[in-house]
Amino acid sequence: MQRLAHIALVVSDYDEAIAFYVDLLGFELVEDTYQPEQDKRWVVVRPSGGGCSILLARASNDRQASFVGDQAGGRVFLFLQTDDFWRDYNDMLNKGVEFARAPKDAPYGTVAVFKDLYGNLWDLIQFTDGRAI
Repeated sequence: MQRLAHIALVVSDYDEAIAFYVDLLGFELVEDTYQPEQDKRWVVVRPSGGGCSILLARASNDRQASFVGDQAGGRVFLFLQTDDFWRDYNDMLNKGVEFARAPKDAPYGTVAVFKDLYGNLWDLIQFTDGRAI
């Protein structure tokens, strides 16, 4: 059996990224461990419902920093599945999360595109059949 364990997301600052994902999106902070031999932290967050987690990886050089906020070249990068689209959409709006595309109903479900704190695009999606396709 194989499954994705983590997806690395390049960030500018650990603490501001934790604040966005944990405080605004409601993710769990799974781990935040300092690694002195590399002078970095191992910071992992994940949606409250489980599944694949995100490793928040602070950019350590100019090349990495150039990808912060544009890891997918302007395309939707990550997909946050929800069991109640309107609950989560309204909660995110009330917390100041910026939506780049308004909600729409599609054959596969209800979806809207939001930006993370750096500008990466995400889908907030509730699949019609309740599971990812």
